[in-house]
Amino acid sequence: MGPLWLEIGFGGGEHALAQVRAHPEATLIACEVFENGICSLLSAVVPEGEEADAPLPPNLHLWTDDARVLLRQLPDACLDRLFLMFPDPWPKMRHAKRRFVHPEQLGLLGRVLKPGAEWRVASDDPTYQAWVRNVMAGQTLFQVAEPATTRPDGWPPTRYEAKALRAGRQPLYWTFRRRG
Repeated sequence: MGPLWLEIGFGGGEHALAQVRAHPEATLIACEVFENGICSLLSAVVPEGEEADAPLPPNLHLWTDDARVLLRQLPDACLDRLFLMFPDPWPKMRHAKRRFVHPEQLGLLGRVLKPGAEWRVASDDPTYQAWVRNVMAGQTLFQVAEPATTRPDGWPPTRYEAKALRAGRQPLYWTFRRRG
């Protein structure tokens, strides 16, 4: 089996599908709980009228429940790459516990990522960007580098990124590496 990747909250699925198409050697588990996003992704890969039995690309698997449920079920050190692209910022502090970049989630993520595995995070929200900087500065599981201010090569665009750029918001793109 080739590399195993996970995308948490794939939105409309454009990033997940671009990764699947560009990397047929990798298997991507795409997680999304919102029906509109799931339908959007499925509409892009399933021909109209064949919804009942058309297969997905062989290297794409869907998880339509909370990603934390899946993460708890995955074996140790099984993921080669993790994507968290433009997550909901949950801007109110009372909602901060819902953020996926969270001190309480890092141990779970560290458990399922292989040593050297890559975790890609992108956000255009200043509150979330500050939160990521703060949370990641205080941990020891991941190597932390300054985020890029332009989308790195190999990072397919998303509609959320396009929306942010049109609105004049500056996305940041982090690549964290799981320490060995």
